[in-house]
Amino acid sequence: MRTTKGSARTRAKRRLFKKAKGYVGGRSNLLRTVKETLIRAEAYAYRDRRTKKREFRRLWITRINAACRQRDMRYSQFINGLKKANIELDRKMLSEMAIHDPAGFDKVVEEAKAAA
Repeated sequence: MRTTKGSARTRAKRRLFKKAKGYVGGRSNLLRTVKETLIRAEAYAYRDRRTKKREFRRLWITRINAACRQRDMRYSQFINGLKKANIELDRKMLSEMAIHDPAGFDKVVEEAKAAA
């Protein structure tokens, strides 16, 4: 006698439909469309996890550049000065300092100017 997948198929479909919850129209109701949509969504998610890192780095660099220029220094000169002064702060920390601790950032800029 031929057997059907029964509960295993139902479980698999339920798992897919649960992932597609909130999608519009057939993208959340029709099995074939749900599968297509999830494949594409997961591909975009994978790609954009990497893109997000690049975007944040660009944001931090822009913020640091703006803060440096207020203190009469270019970004490239600032980073070069930090390397020569052996100050190992990453761009995220420098960006946060520029926003939340201007006095501390001033000291770092002075160190970089002296080393450059």
